[in-house]
Amino acid sequence: MAREKVILVVGAGDATGGAIARRFAREGYLACIVRRNAEKLAPLARRIEKEGGKVLALGCDAREEEQVAKLVERIEREAGELEVAVFNVGGNVRFPIREMTARVYRKTWEMACFAGFLTGREAARVMVPRGRGSIFFTGATASMRGGNGFAAFAGAKHGLRALAQSMARELGPEGIHVAHMVIDGAIDTAWLRENFPERAALKDRDGILDPDAIAENYWHLHC
Repeated sequence: MAREKVILVVGAGDATGGAIARRFAREGYLACIVRRNAEKLAPLARRIEKEGGKVLALGCDAREEEQVAKLVERIEREAGELEVAVFNVGGNVRFPIREMTARVYRKTWEMACFAGFLTGREAARVMVPRGRGSIFFTGATASMRGGNGFAAFAGAKHGLRALAQSMARELGPEGIHVAHMVIDGAIDTAWLRENFPERAALKDRDGILDPDAIAENYWHLHC
């Protein structure tokens, strides 16, 4: 008896992560959407169901090893076979280097890099025995270059890119497709519209990125 094909989206917010979950759900995947606070996933879950998709909303702190391991174990036990894992956690904070505390730097690294390692490792552990699967990491401009005030974010994103490159070389021969996507630009979100209305106004001139268009590329990359 065939089991559900599952996509796990860690960091399923109202923009890129949510759009990716919706895109795969339209193709018949059960979308397991994850945030630290599961209650915040309710609007996205309702939208996926309204569009005819299947969804499972779960709370998990992706920085905690035991929680991530239990998350993937539960998906495999109760939902289906994990075919695609997407790590889409942000952590974009700006602090001048002389004002940045060790706590801020460590927390940013845990969110944007270490949590990616945990997600990728647990996904690989269930995918490799089956010889198939995709593990995708969402990067940013900071994955390629540091910026004024973004030492913590850039350091974490550089680390995530290095993780993805190493995993791709190790897991590719095992049939696992690992990729790191650099999303280089402002994304059309409610947060952007509220905080940077002048940038959001560029939407009609293709001056910001469309989450649905980004999600389409994730789908094609998986295919």
